[in-house]
Amino acid sequence: MRIASIRQGVVPISSAIANAYIDFSKMTASVVAITIEDGAGRSATGYGFNSNGRYAQPGLLAERFVPRLEACDAAVLTAADGTLNVAAAWAAMMKNEKPGGHGDRSVAVGVLDMALWDAAAKLEGKPLWRLLADRFRGGEADDAAWVYAAGGYYYPGKGVDALVEEMKRYLGLGYTTVKMKIGGAPGTPIKDALREDVARIEAVLKLLGNDGSRLAVDVNGRFGLHAALAYGAALQPFALRWYEEPLDPLDYATHATLAEHYAPPLATGENLFSMLDARNLIRHGGLRPDRDILQFDPALSYGLVEYLRTLEMLEQHGWSARRCVPHGGHQFALNIAVGLGLGGNESYPEVFAPFGGFATDTPVQDGRIRMPDAPGIGFERKNDLWAVLKDL
Repeated sequence: MRIASIRQGVVPISSAIANAYIDFSKMTASVVAITIEDGAGRSATGYGFNSNGRYAQPGLLAERFVPRLEACDAAVLTAADGTLNVAAAWAAMMKNEKPGGHGDRSVAVGVLDMALWDAAAKLEGKPLWRLLADRFRGGEADDAAWVYAAGGYYYPGKGVDALVEEMKRYLGLGYTTVKMKIGGAPGTPIKDALREDVARIEAVLKLLGNDGSRLAVDVNGRFGLHAALAYGAALQPFALRWYEEPLDPLDYATHATLAEHYAPPLATGENLFSMLDARNLIRHGGLRPDRDILQFDPALSYGLVEYLRTLEMLEQHGWSARRCVPHGGHQFALNIAVGLGLGGNESYPEVFAPFGGFATDTPVQDGRIRMPDAPGIGFERKNDLWAVLKDL
């Protein structure tokens, strides 16, 4: 095995939308292409990118991680069975990196990790979900993945009627469960914001037949404990699918206090970027393995190599992989969900183009999606994303 080339670029994903904490008007993403030659006449190009919520990492890629990857020789890149050794390449990228500091570094490594797994699966002529099932689940893969439609973002002039129409479009696309943002009313006292959000939630629930299990809400970490408890008391009668990231993602003790008072499911983890951070959440965040949802995003958290360690840690702590529903709404996490038996995957039908969403010819049916039998992650089957990646 040898690396023939590594190319990178920066792509805007700017949008007028906002959640309760940030807007996306200046958001960017890194994209990479890694071409691998196996020494037997075969080559494959794998592609990677970072999912939404974090900015492009051209400096970290160019200064540290790409040069380390380019320096890997055949002994590092070739596993004992002759396949591409992604774990060894990952270790080479992380050489001379101190523990901790899992911020933008984890995003840069995650971009390259995604491309390496895409290339590895292509060299073996398998979809990534099949490669993962064969290596880690004894060949067992799910028939399809449960997916939900994430939206309900704030943008200027968007009222309740427009929110309901948005959710109606998602149902028309085949989704059965949707997620909306709350807590984002600017400069509004908590009691007024809560009243406004309850009205928005009730309008969407009416569309869903007043079935709270079909609606999740997301605060994006904006609340302190007082607001989180006030919202929790108001939300509890709705029996929602989950109440997502109400608090700062690293405030484990406060999260544990909220879990003592809010009985229905909580969801968090999308802004934790290492196995050790995930373990601290499990140890100290008060989460309940019978109901709560873990949203670690492999594209933002050092990639699949680290995600496998996270899944192993969860099993050791009595958690099922079915409690994992990754953030990001991208094909990489979808392959992981199907191949490793996760609980499902997020989807962005209308935002974060071209990275959000799945293969163009794989529709959502009854809230589930089947994977195409295409080598690699399947980016070539997503028309708008492939139009960007192929330019690399």
